[in-house]
Amino acid sequence: MDIDQIKNRLQQLQTTSSTANSSWKPQPGKTQIRIVPYKFNKDNPFIELYFHYGVNGKTYLSPVSFGRPDPINEFASKLKATGDRDEWIQGKKLEPKMRTFCPVVVRGEEAQGVKFWGFGKTVYQELLGFIADPDYGDITDPMNGRDIVVERQTPAEAGNTYGKTTIRVKPNQTPITEDKPLLETVFNSQIEIVDLYTEPSYDDLKEAFKQHMNPEASGKAETENTLKSDQKAPSETVSDVNDAFDQLFNS
Repeated sequence: MDIDQIKNRLQQLQTTSSTANSSWKPQPGKTQIRIVPYKFNKDNPFIELYFHYGVNGKTYLSPVSFGRPDPINEFASKLKATGDRDEWIQGKKLEPKMRTFCPVVVRGEEAQGVKFWGFGKTVYQELLGFIADPDYGDITDPMNGRDIVVERQTPAEAGNTYGKTTIRVKPNQTPITEDKPLLETVFNSQIEIVDLYTEPSYDDLKEAFKQHMNPEASGKAETENTLKSDQKAPSETVSDVNDAFDQLFNS
């Protein structure tokens, strides 16, 4: 595919603002990518988001990502404050988990535009380490940055449950592209990360968690006027998570 075809494809992606193919996940084997500057924060390509996994069978973006109240996180804090070790562990498990994203171009697939790569703490620390190393400098620089080889091992290959992702930063400094108009098009074709992950409202997240904690009642209509007027405040040690949830949010 020549430069003109790549330009046309990127312009199409920008025009349609499609989010269907805006996520990238490394497949087994090696893939070469380039981190590009984030259009909506040119000073930092890394976007830290927090998620709740497996809540009522779904994944939810936590409002904590944007400094806003999160009912599940509030409940987790309540459990951790009881002074009971088991409650503290349960609360810790309920806290939202951080996942970091950055915009990338997959080498050989530039015509597909900029995608978001999400990774965990280990890869994030490695990437920050390279950027902080003066021998490497800013590997995300559009003209003098460096490509990254991402290697993904399957669980069988890695000998664990989740597989393993490793990175290797290429030694040579290279531009994203020699074509400046194309570079601008690559940059402008980005969507914002919140177009991929919608933040739920406080009440929606609260309701999803209630159904998660009490699935038997998820199909029943619930109204606030059904709460018992003699409900007691949470005890110092909460023995039942469902009761604790009701006490925390409905008292």
